[in-house]
Amino acid sequence: MHLLRPLLRASSLNLIFLATALAVITPRAAHAEALLVVEADTGKVLQADNATMPWYPASVTKIMTAYVTLKAVKEGRLSLDTLLTVSPVAASQSPSKMGFPPGTQVTIDNALKMMMVKSANDMAVVLAEGVGGSVDGFSAMMNQTALRLGMTQTSYVNPNGLPADGQVTSARDLAMLARAVIRDLPEYEYFMQIASIRYGRRVTQNFNKLIGRYPGADGFKTGFICASGYNLVASATRNGKRLIAVVLGASSGQARAVRAAQLLERGFGNGLGWLTPSLGTVDNLVPVDATPPNLRDEMCNGKRKRPATDEDPDIVASNGNASTGESAVAFFTAGLQPPAGKPAELLAAAAAPSEPVPVYTGPTKTGPALIAAVAADAEKQTPKRGKKSAIAAKKPDAAAPKAEASAKPAAKPAAVRHATAKPEAAAKPAALAEKKPAASTERKPTASAERNPAASADKKPAAKPVAVGDKPAPKPAKPKAAAKPKGENKPAG
Repeated sequence: MHLLRPLLRASSLNLIFLATALAVITPRAAHAEALLVVEADTGKVLQADNATMPWYPASVTKIMTAYVTLKAVKEGRLSLDTLLTVSPVAASQSPSKMGFPPGTQVTIDNALKMMMVKSANDMAVVLAEGVGGSVDGFSAMMNQTALRLGMTQTSYVNPNGLPADGQVTSARDLAMLARAVIRDLPEYEYFMQIASIRYGRRVTQNFNKLIGRYPGADGFKTGFICASGYNLVASATRNGKRLIAVVLGASSGQARAVRAAQLLERGFGNGLGWLTPSLGTVDNLVPVDATPPNLRDEMCNGKRKRPATDEDPDIVASNGNASTGESAVAFFTAGLQPPAGKPAELLAAAAAPSEPVPVYTGPTKTGPALIAAVAADAEKQTPKRGKKSAIAAKKPDAAAPKAEASAKPAAKPAAVRHATAKPEAAAKPAALAEKKPAASTERKPTASAERNPAASADKKPAAKPVAVGDKPAPKPAKPKAAAKPKGENKPAG
């Protein structure tokens, strides 16, 4: 029996390694997700799943918009300080956007920051019109650039990725574009790495959750429309090695980030290269002639309504294990050791502290002028916030007589206009069950009087006979009578 134990252990190890090899070599079943990991400097493919399947790009389109714009800057045709004007076409774009009115001016520098961090669709059009003269003219420039870079599966119709017939790409082409940014525009890569921006009072975090959370993360861009699912082109550098990961069709913003982190972990820690067949370089992957999958029913049906924006509600990743997303077999493919931090845990944590980059409207400013510009933009936002706070201040008073509102729908408008109007109106028709308000009138003066002295003054005449009288023995019967309606109201509330 003792002699059999070593043999059993050896056979168990052989089975484990055989299962690992089969899992790596056997292609995955087709599903609505495309994955790709490549080395940034060599283009060597480390993993590819549906990498050449045509896909709707959504807002990862903006990587090309930034590339074409920054090439024009690098070649001296424009500068980062060039002022561009928000047109009616730009202002009419769907969210996510900055929402500037037509006629507002922004520099190319600020427009790029807003576009890459907030994924602002209006800023993408501002850049397109400023660089290419029109959306159509700029789209032609984008398509010429795609052909020059070898992105044979890509075509563009607009600069922001909003749904349009003919706006198509693939994970392969997006990895090639990311490599071109790294190779051709190293001095402008910081536009792809900004963790957050501040416009006036508003701070917007980068929708790429790897930035500031995943060690070494240093680019690029996210995207989402109903048809595409959640997309992400990400890069990270570790020990001098830079990888690019592409995830298309994930189920949520959190899922795409976790999936990208998993791909990067495997790429950095892959110690079992001898088990995987050579996949060649990214430009040699063979394109698939197919129609892009349309994930609209899955992403935006009645149960899972999604706006056409990257502003994701942080749904937990649904693919793989909730804690790591890694199977036991994938554990071995990651180099026989667990990652330094579980991707899901890393990305659930708060981003590393960083100072938001200020963005503003108008010409380029520095020093005190920049501080003044940021303050001016903050001041423009104040009226909107003032209205909201005024409404919020009224809400507690209006919300107090909930039972009355539900019992008497016709009285609702009065409650919205002024919370004290109801108790007064209710006091007049004493014959009806309008004694309901009398019950709430006694409870409300103390709560609302602190917030609204004028309101409490209105209520005092009604409350005085009950609260002040020294010996009115019969008058306490009024609250008791009023308590009855209160009991009646409970079921309705």
